[in-house]
Amino acid sequence: MKKKINYLILLLTTIFMVGCTNLEDAPITDKETDPQVVTTVNTNKNSEKEEATTTVVDEPVVEEASTETNNDPFSGYKLIEVDGGDLSGYRESNVAVDIGYGDRKYWAFTNEYGQLVRVIADEIILQDDRNEPVLSSGRYYSDEAKVPGVESDVLDEGHIIADSLGGVSNAYNITPQESTLNRYGDQAYMEDAIRKAGGATNFEAIITYPNTETQIPSSYQYTYTLMGNEIVDTFDNVNPDEVNESLGLTDSEPSNSTSSNTNGDISSIDTNGNGQVTIKEAKAAGFSMPITSDHWLYKYMDDRDGDGLVGE
Repeated sequence: MKKKINYLILLLTTIFMVGCTNLEDAPITDKETDPQVVTTVNTNKNSEKEEATTTVVDEPVVEEASTETNNDPFSGYKLIEVDGGDLSGYRESNVAVDIGYGDRKYWAFTNEYGQLVRVIADEIILQDDRNEPVLSSGRYYSDEAKVPGVESDVLDEGHIIADSLGGVSNAYNITPQESTLNRYGDQAYMEDAIRKAGGATNFEAIITYPNTETQIPSSYQYTYTLMGNEIVDTFDNVNPDEVNESLGLTDSEPSNSTSSNTNGDISSIDTNGNGQVTIKEAKAAGFSMPITSDHWLYKYMDDRDGDGLVGE
């Protein structure tokens, strides 16, 4: 009897151990696991055992579509280098050129017709006549590029970014610009505002033309930031005095604010005592440019191009 009881206890112990083993072998599914796990059970008729096979199925990888756009301003343009004093007046088509003097980065862009259509600069840095080789005329170079059209009596070799703002004088910074507009009009006002502010940021010039054959612009649009304020200047390439007169906005001849001073003593201006006044000396004494032929200082200064203006 005792022997039968021992067999019964042994049988129950065996059954209990087999049950625990099956629980431990049961598949565990984790919903957060990646990749997905699939468990299949294969039954062999010739065997009392059941084999569990685990197969790993890779989830298809879905790539997120990029939402970034191509903001590269140089896309589609060939970058070339042109000497800042190149006077040829020739422009290549679809190119980008650095027109900033020294380490400045001012970029000019041409279209397929070789027309200068856009100029950009993250920051406009003023000319530094103390540390840069500036001529007595206030320019980096003795002359400007001869872009077709500047041979006209009423058109200047107009800088998009002036010498005083750190621009060079090759064809990628010069357009034929109406003389009064360039010297006294919106172009001159814009340059003066940037100088007085000590520079500008986010500068962009858009130049438009009446057709694809000329290098003489029909209008300009300048966008830039001065002391946190965004400025947009848009004007046509015409004589503003004639436009104002046609609109009945002028009653008398325009006067130059620098012509009212009749003082003839240059001793406090002519720092080296040679009897001549340079643009640098005139600026240091507080005079604004340009000095016109009716200004008392004009006769003491060097008007090399003979246009009645010094430091334009």
